[in-house]
Amino acid sequence: MNEQESIIVRRAARELSPGMVVNLGIGLPTLIPGVLPEGFDVVLHSENGFAGMGAPLEGGTRDNDVIDAGGRAVTLIKGAACFDSVLSFALIRGGHLDMAVLGAFEVSVEGDLANWMIPGKLTPGMGGGMELAQKARRVVVISRHLDKHGRGKLVGTCSLPLTAPRCVDTLITERAVFRRREGRLVLCSIHPEQTRETVFEGIECPVEVAETLEPWE
Repeated sequence: MNEQESIIVRRAARELSPGMVVNLGIGLPTLIPGVLPEGFDVVLHSENGFAGMGAPLEGGTRDNDVIDAGGRAVTLIKGAACFDSVLSFALIRGGHLDMAVLGAFEVSVEGDLANWMIPGKLTPGMGGGMELAQKARRVVVISRHLDKHGRGKLVGTCSLPLTAPRCVDTLITERAVFRRREGRLVLCSIHPEQTRETVFEGIECPVEVAETLEPWE
């Protein structure tokens, strides 16, 4: 995990509260278990069939069947439960997830999410993202602030196929935290090493700023 990823993941971990049931999407979200305090009372769900995910296993696995939704080797905490995909998606569709932490290609200021495909590029499929984005009680998206072309991930209108409309409650990057208020994402917190100018670098759409910014830590 590089410095940029560490900033994003550690800030995202602060959104979790004891007692929550939380799904972690593919990519950056799968790094969150590795930064949670030991004994932190949260149940991490993986839609491929278990609840009670522990820290990832670097460089190998104790059991080839114990992998997260992205195929990464992980551990299970004491008391974890394994089940088939029918029950796993029943948990999602039934509204039993307190939060889903997902990655993104684009997020619109109205909270639309595009994270499952880029036309013309190989994709393994939509996975559970569409249902997670619609059924979790709260959707937190974590992403690098800019794409590889220097464009902001926060956009006026998504140009890529949507995963779900108006579903993103919070967007966290290495530079800032945006929260959806009255239907639009609002800048609510800035990383101590950033400024409003660097936060809005690459973002080409109007974004409101909260009257009082939240502390980063």
